Amino acid sequence: MLNRYDYLPPLEEVVAVELPLKPVTDRAFLADLMHALAAPPHSISPKYFYDAQGSRLFDQICSLPEYYPTRTERAILTRHAAEMAAQIGPGAEIVEFGAGSCEKVRLLLPALQNPACYMPMDISGEHLHQAAQALGAEFPGLEVAPVVGDYTRMPALPLAQGRRVGFFPGSTIGNFSPQEALSFLSGAARLLAGGGLLLGADLIKDPALLHSAYNDAQGITAAFNLNLLARANRELGTRFELDQFAHSAFYNAGLQRIEMHLVSRRRQRVEVGGECYELAEGQSLHTENSYKFTVDSLRALAVRAGFRPGPVWVDPQRLFSVHWLHAPA
Repeated sequence: MLNRYDYLPPLEEVVAVELPLKPVTDRAFLADLMHALAAPPHSISPKYFYDAQGSRLFDQICSLPEYYPTRTERAILTRHAAEMAAQIGPGAEIVEFGAGSCEKVRLLLPALQNPACYMPMDISGEHLHQAAQALGAEFPGLEVAPVVGDYTRMPALPLAQGRRVGFFPGSTIGNFSPQEALSFLSGAARLLAGGGLLLGADLIKDPALLHSAYNDAQGITAAFNLNLLARANRELGTRFELDQFAHSAFYNAGLQRIEMHLVSRRRQRVEVGGECYELAEGQSLHTENSYKFTVDSLRALAVRAGFRPGPVWVDPQRLFSVHWLHAPA
């Protein structure tokens, strides 16, 4: 099957598309890590979790009994796929932001009417290649054009040949600060003009349930958190002693977010990029936020970004929500 984008390779090969969006480089990782350690509060973007090992660990997290978001969202997508497909419409180009293993789109594809193309975007190139190959084999009639890179830097995609629809599951929108979330959604509204966005958002709930979800008994989430430092050791030549950092995740009720930190177990000095940084005992590197929403607060955010809210689907326990957002032309 020929690809409609004449500068892309045949989709039988399913390779990464090199658009203006570029993968995160070691240089960027080094600069951001040095900036994070330079002065408190120490904080770095969670996008650096996602090398190949981090992506594998996250896939394991998604199957943990404590981690309700994945199975709850999957149940919503499965139950309401036909209704969502009706909103998406026939012949749409599907762009998935932070596609990872391309698992959730599999729940939608059988319900869609002749999707024109599927463009998964992800920062972890190796993981994305493998996922795209598997998806292409499973859906041989589907055009798959993976894009390796940082989807937060909203790319200029090839000119749409029809209706373009975004898919952003998993409540990744919660990893952004409120201003970053508004900026991302504003960019998405422009990119998807005339189409729409299918967006997953985690809901505010019992703090005990949230605590359990981010502090699993098997320690997979802790390993995922620590992988950021392990990645720095592998890619940047740093010498972080992983056993000298503790995983910490808790719900900040005032800010309505889960916070993840790596807490220094002792006073220590670390060298990064030829510079030495000192961490006091108990000082932390803030690695991730996961904001929680109400249905109304998410819809209000979407309106500010330029979308027109449509149907919302939630599970019976109201743990999670999936929103259809119209992107005006």
